[in-house]
Amino acid sequence: MTALGRQLLAEFLHCDPERLADPEFITQSMLEAARVSGATIVTHSFHHFAPLGVSGVVIISESHLAIHTWPEHGFAAVDYFTCGSRIEMDRGLEVLRAALEAQTMEVVSVERGPGLKASAARLRAPAVPACVPGPRRNP
Repeated sequence: MTALGRQLLAEFLHCDPERLADPEFITQSMLEAARVSGATIVTHSFHHFAPLGVSGVVIISESHLAIHTWPEHGFAAVDYFTCGSRIEMDRGLEVLRAALEAQTMEVVSVERGPGLKASAARLRAPAVPACVPGPRRNP
């Protein structure tokens, strides 16, 4: 089966905590990443968790670009999914790496579509804080 889309799962490590905690900065950086990638922005929504963290998504005609930040860990998780081969997702992720001042960026690429199965080996990633639904609380 031919892939219908490609998804990049990116982990940004050792980021500037102040940038990760700033909802306006995260919003503008995500919009710029989508623009630089050549994506067509439809809308966006971001939420600031008290006291820390930002989650949000940029809806693009080609699918989405989402982020979740953990300023207390200097960490951000980004999911970039497109169904268009013209989108330069790598360029967008590089914009985010620079904006967040991430010392390390790790990326896993997954092809998506009926009949395609992601192997566990392809999805191996470093240990990260668990994503728990609901509002964030200070540990």
